[in-house]
Amino acid sequence: MEPTFSPPLHRQRHQFVIDFVKRNKPKKVVDLGCSECSLLKQLKFHREIELLVGVDIDGAKVKKKMHGLAPMSTDYLQPRDDQLLIEMYQGSVTQRDARLRGFDLATSIELIEHLTLADVERFSEVVFGYMTPAAVIVSTPNSEFNPLFPRLAGFRHSDHKFEWTRAEFKSWALKVCEDHGYEVEFTGVGRAPPGQQERVGFCSQIGVFHRLGGGELYSKNYPSLHDNNVLRRVLVMEVLYWAEQLRRRWVEEETGQRDDADTPRPAEGDGEEYHRASEQHLEMEEQTAAACGAAMKNLVEHQDVEAGELFWTDGQEQQESRRCVSVPLSVLWSRFPKVAALSGSLSNLRRLLMDHPDVKLSQDGSAVLLNYQEQASYSMNLITEEEEEDRGDLEDSGYAEASQCSHSVEPEEDWDADV
Repeated sequence: MEPTFSPPLHRQRHQFVIDFVKRNKPKKVVDLGCSECSLLKQLKFHREIELLVGVDIDGAKVKKKMHGLAPMSTDYLQPRDDQLLIEMYQGSVTQRDARLRGFDLATSIELIEHLTLADVERFSEVVFGYMTPAAVIVSTPNSEFNPLFPRLAGFRHSDHKFEWTRAEFKSWALKVCEDHGYEVEFTGVGRAPPGQQERVGFCSQIGVFHRLGGGELYSKNYPSLHDNNVLRRVLVMEVLYWAEQLRRRWVEEETGQRDDADTPRPAEGDGEEYHRASEQHLEMEEQTAAACGAAMKNLVEHQDVEAGELFWTDGQEQQESRRCVSVPLSVLWSRFPKVAALSGSLSNLRRLLMDHPDVKLSQDGSAVLLNYQEQASYSMNLITEEEEEDRGDLEDSGYAEASQCSHSVEPEEDWDADV
C-alpha cells in the first residue's frame, strides 16, 4: 500500500522551514529555487523577517506567481513595525551573485536533485563558500524510501538527475562542512509506515547547516536608537544642549554680557588652525542663534529655588537657595525638531527625562532647571583607546567634516552625530 502523508509532503517541508524561522528569527532569508514562490508567500507573514529574496532560473514561472507576494489591504491598514522588502531574482544557484551574500538563512528545498553532480559541486562552492549564510536548510529525496511507492519506476520526477541514499547525502554534507566551516544536523519529514522508519528513514531528508564561529573575524554592534538606553542618552544630550543655549542667550540679554567660554583660542604656532576654528565657531553660533531665536520669544522665566531642593555639583548636595533658569519642556519639544523626533510626544519627553541623574526638572515636571551661572554638562565617557587610534583614519578618509557633530555639550562626544 502506497504511503500517504498528512499534511502533504510539500507542506511538511515548508512547515519545517517556518518552524526554524520561528525559533531562530532570521532577518534576511533567501529561498534558492523558489519556483512558484509558495514558501515565500508563507514566510512574508513572519514579522521578524526584514528582507525576503527568491531566486530561480525560470524567470517566466516566477513572474506568473510573484504578484501573490504584494502587500494585502490589511498590510496598509495595519503596517508592520519594521520594514519588509521582498525581491525576486532570476539566476542560477551555481553562479556567484553579490546580492545574495550576508543572509541569515538560505533554503534549498528539493533543489539539488535537479542539478548535475558537477553543478552540485558548484552549488556547494557558491552557497557555502561564497554566500556564507549563517544557516542553510537543504532538503532532497531519500532514495531508500522509494521502494515504498509501488508504482514508482526510476526517480520521483523526470527532471531529477540523481536521488541520494542517507549515506550519500551525509557524505556530501560532511564534506561541505569540512571544506567551508559549517556543522550539520540531519533530520527529515514524511515518516515511514509503522515499523519501517529506522530501515528507510524519512521520505525527504533534510540537512540543517550552521556556520561555525559566525564566520567573522570581528563583530561590533553600533549604537542604535532602537536601544532605549541609547535613545535616552541621545535625547538627554539634545535637551541639555538646547536648554543650555537658551540659558546662555537669556543670560546675555539679561546682563548684556556675552559668555565667551567656548570661543576657541589660538595656541602658539596655530594661527591658521585658530582662524579656521573661529570661522566654524561663528557659523555654529549663527545656526544656534537662528534655532533659539523663535524659542526666546515665549521662553524663559527665572525663579528662586526653595531651600531643600537638590542641586548636584561634584557630588555635593547644595541646600542653599540658588537662582535658576527654567526652560519649559513644551518649548524644547515644539521648537527643536530632533528633540521632538527622539521623544515622540511631550508626555514621553517628560517620562524619559524623569529621574535621569543629569537632568533637574521642576516640581511639576514641566521644565528643565539650569543654574543661573553654571554651564550644564553631560558626559558619557565613551571615547576608547581604539577610537583615539581611529581618529587619524577618519581624517584621512575625507569624511571627517561630514561626520562632525552639529552640536554637542562636549565636542569629543560625536558618536551619535548622524543618528
